[in-house]
Amino acid sequence: MEALFTSTSTVALAEMGDKTQLLALFLATRFASKTPIVLGILIATLLNHAVSAWFGSAIAAWIPTYFASWIVGFSFIAVGFWLLIPDKDDSEENQLLKYGAFCATFILFFLAEIGDKTQIATVLLGAHYGSVWAVLIGSTLGMMMANVPVVFAGRWLMDKVDANYTRKLACILFIIIGIITIVTPQLT
Repeated sequence: MEALFTSTSTVALAEMGDKTQLLALFLATRFASKTPIVLGILIATLLNHAVSAWFGSAIAAWIPTYFASWIVGFSFIAVGFWLLIPDKDDSEENQLLKYGAFCATFILFFLAEIGDKTQIATVLLGAHYGSVWAVLIGSTLGMMMANVPVVFAGRWLMDKVDANYTRKLACILFIIIGIITIVTPQLT
């Protein structure tokens, strides 16, 4: 349960103001039907985060526990500070839009998530917890919690949520997880 809850909350917070959330807003303004956008985000996230959680879990299995806790812990802290840097909406009209809401969303979201903060966070969560399924479900729930309201409520919601506050909260949460990851093996 801890892996599921932590994955959900950290990814949801990390996604606030992220480029993929801005992409969801962009797509919501381009397509009238919102359901295909939500389904595209869901499928792209499931595929991307399944690979990420598995990769993190697999790497953690190869690295001795002592070193893994330090590497993963400092990586969590680094991602925490990275979250303080706001993403910019650099999306442009794209040829993929002509293929419809689902295809455009799936492809653009999958590609935008590669190397993104939330993907890196999912790798780290997979390495930390070693539970691919709990991290996959949690990180996907977090992505959906952050993006579905943006698809349906759009600009109004983005104006109501203080992105700076959520980035700072996510930063603190990642730093705490990083410190706990480093300290916990030392206590046993």
